[in-house]
Amino acid sequence: MSNYRNRKLLDLAHRVHECQVQIDGVCIGYSPHGCEPAHANWSEYGKSMGRKADDVYHAAACHACHAELDQGKKLSREERLDYWRRGFERTMRYYFRQGWLRIA
Repeated sequence: MSNYRNRKLLDLAHRVHECQVQIDGVCIGYSPHGCEPAHANWSEYGKSMGRKADDVYHAAACHACHAELDQGKKLSREERLDYWRRGFERTMRYYFRQGWLRIA
């Protein structure tokens, strides 16, 4: 099964300046150059060895939160998943509220 890739969807994260992941003690909160699309790192979202999750599964994250989700040691795997899920939900709500995503 091939991955779903969509550069325009990922580019929306760069239009968000407030981090949507908000990891306590890590988050810098505001990114003047825009956030980064932090892909899901869990198999239920399509992640596997050598395969990144589909582009739809991303959260708009500041660089510090993105790094903690991907390589950090401060949080357990379960905590990282919890922060990512909340960030993903905030990100999608933000995109819809801005009118950047619509249901056809």
